[in-house]
Amino acid sequence: MMIDAGDTAWLITATALVLFMTLPGLALFYGGLVRAENLLSVLMQCFTIASVVTVLWLLAAYSLTFSGSGAWIGDLSKVLLIGVPRDAAAANTKIPETVFFMFQMTFAIITPALIVGAFVERMRFGAVVMFSVLWLFLVYVPVAHWVWGGGWLAERGVLDFAGGLVVHLTAGVSALPARHRARPRLGFPHDVRPPHAPWMTMVGASMLWVGWFGFNAGSALSAGADAGMAMTVTHISAATATLVWIVIETVKFGKPSMVGAVTGAIAGLATITPASGYVGPGAALVIGLAGGSVCYLMVMVVKHRFRIDDSLDVLAVHGIGGAVGVLLAAVFADAALGGIGLAEGRTMGGQVLIQLTGLIAVLIWSVVVSFIIIKLVQALVGLRVSAEIEEQGLDLNIHGERGYNM
Repeated sequence: MMIDAGDTAWLITATALVLFMTLPGLALFYGGLVRAENLLSVLMQCFTIASVVTVLWLLAAYSLTFSGSGAWIGDLSKVLLIGVPRDAAAANTKIPETVFFMFQMTFAIITPALIVGAFVERMRFGAVVMFSVLWLFLVYVPVAHWVWGGGWLAERGVLDFAGGLVVHLTAGVSALPARHRARPRLGFPHDVRPPHAPWMTMVGASMLWVGWFGFNAGSALSAGADAGMAMTVTHISAATATLVWIVIETVKFGKPSMVGAVTGAIAGLATITPASGYVGPGAALVIGLAGGSVCYLMVMVVKHRFRIDDSLDVLAVHGIGGAVGVLLAAVFADAALGGIGLAEGRTMGGQVLIQLTGLIAVLIWSVVVSFIIIKLVQALVGLRVSAEIEEQGLDLNIHGERGYNM
């Protein structure tokens, strides 16, 4: 296909927006939620993951995801982008393949960075890097190929417009074995210090919200009506879930919190992600309501009922939100409910079964492989810092710097 200047300009912009979600959006969002003594450790982990994944994406990960016709994994025909002409358009698009390479790379960057929230304040820096490298190749790349690279889930017709399965479910459920092996923070659940800078978390969440327009609307891979609707429903869902969280906290505690409000926004964003290219504004309102309420409930269940130290709510917000959105995509994609319509001959029930198949397959693969990876990392370099280092904070002990010099 001929390269279209408008589509290309939009995808370059969307790529910058998605990278902005990790650097600095996610880094600040997570950084504000930890103790002041651990701020730099979170920023360093996000920054390093972005750099490591970039190099690995070029070396092999992009090729294994988006080349070849295998049902389970791609091939190595595009290693180092060898043989990809500067003016070549990516398959089924009007954008240069170099831009498609960059856009998809930003998704590969943010996904392992999301998992950092499950083991902040206690994981060795080397362990975080090693886990992220292995996880990229053994979890993210296969799942992305299954769904977006022409693999077996794509052949079945699974709907995942921008990453409910590929990004949010994989990261959310992979946080479970990582958190389990790293063990809870000292003092959990009764003596965990509150977020040191809720204002920083709000700033990071705002960057994530804006960046998410590139995440979802950019996944249309063109500057047209689909991108416009994806952006619209993304914003509606985020705003709705924010209000849900505010209302629940006001009723329950009498005081809506800043951290709660921004967590609600992220829940709404994660939930709309898989459905964003298939549904209309009315559906976005319902999806935001569902995402906000279900994710709030799961935060309470995970932390307070089961006493799992999912430190920054990776499972409850991203994993559960992504799963809810994947299932609701099958419902609200129906043309009768304002969506773009299901594939010819496919019923809503049939699409739900396809979505459920993808959800279960990705969940099992992510949990089992992540458990093996974290065990291997533990055996090779160890996972947890000493109790003394954890108490003093990771910033000075591991990175030789302080977030605040007062």
